[in-house]
Amino acid sequence: MSRSQSAAATFKEGFSCSQAVLSAFADLFGLDRQKALKLSQPFGGGIARLGLTCGAVTGAFLVIGLKYGRTRPEDEEAKEKTYALVRDFIREFKAHHSSIVCRELIGVDLDTAEGHQEAVKRGLFDNLCSKYVQDAVEILERLL
Repeated sequence: MSRSQSAAATFKEGFSCSQAVLSAFADLFGLDRQKALKLSQPFGGGIARLGLTCGAVTGAFLVIGLKYGRTRPEDEEAKEKTYALVRDFIREFKAHHSSIVCRELIGVDLDTAEGHQEAVKRGLFDNLCSKYVQDAVEILERLL
């Protein structure tokens, strides 16, 4: 199973987009699935359903940080590499989807019961969000 397929399967299990993306790469960093799921939980629904940065995008940022993030304050090279890759990721994701903002991508407010119901009714999680998860993983695979 490819990482993209693994992320899509995790998302279809009922986990958030951020959880799906991070968990698809967890093995590369010695991170078990359970810890990856816990770590990325707050970022679902555009950060706690606030509709801010898309969870697939924040999950990708976590992966980039795990791969290249600095562990010493003086390591400016690692910091700059991480920031550059995050910017590259954003450019590529926006080139495909025009935004990285959850509420702009799906067109509903997930922070309300009505918005969540509308998303379910319109199949946004199955169609749009699943696509964002898979695209985020594919972009990551190219960048890493």
